[in-house]
Amino acid sequence: MKKTKAILLSLIALVCTIPAIAQQDAAAQKLLAEVSKKYDSYQTIQASFSFSVVQAANKNGYSDAGTLYLDKKNNRYHITMKNQELISDAKSLYTILKDEKEVQIAEIENSNDAIDPSNIFSFYKTGFKYRLIANEKSGTTLLNVVELTALDTKKNYSKIKLRINSSTKLIHDATIYDKNGGQYNYTIKSQNPNKTLDNTLFTFNKGKYNGYEIVDLR
Repeated sequence: MKKTKAILLSLIALVCTIPAIAQQDAAAQKLLAEVSKKYDSYQTIQASFSFSVVQAANKNGYSDAGTLYLDKKNNRYHITMKNQELISDAKSLYTILKDEKEVQIAEIENSNDAIDPSNIFSFYKTGFKYRLIANEKSGTTLLNVVELTALDTKKNYSKIKLRINSSTKLIHDATIYDKNGGQYNYTIKSQNPNKTLDNTLFTFNKGKYNGYEIVDLR
């Protein structure tokens, strides 16, 4: 009898917990739905961005900037930055390290663990609990702020702050806070949707990288 009672109490506790886990902030949910609707209507995006990282043990940090060419329809992208380029043809990822004169080739991993310019417009769609917090400003631009926490507690980040332009419903920036105290920020400086992108952007041309070591990790 005691065993049965304990099982029933456990079941009641579980049932009472499920709605709390599944529940989302309705205002945040509505805002993210509007953001998704806008980006889902785009076939391609060309965007300029800046990137910065501050590790807990290194207050000087690191910063870079670049351009993203995203072919959403065919799941391809090309990212150019000062010291490296990334080219994805949907099957393989080519990472071009300019200082080292090296090209690393790897298979595409369908993982949501990494958040980078290639998925910044869609990473928030699944796997997160979110809530709307106080608005902020960047200059004169009013930003709606959504705080996201991963449903999978094994993720290496503790939370993500997504800031959205309140008038355009476009993503302004995303800040990832890792569990070691580091912060990674991507700021979208400009966005040009549905622009015709040359197919050569998403094809690795070995001839452009004479003298580079090719490391095939596939």
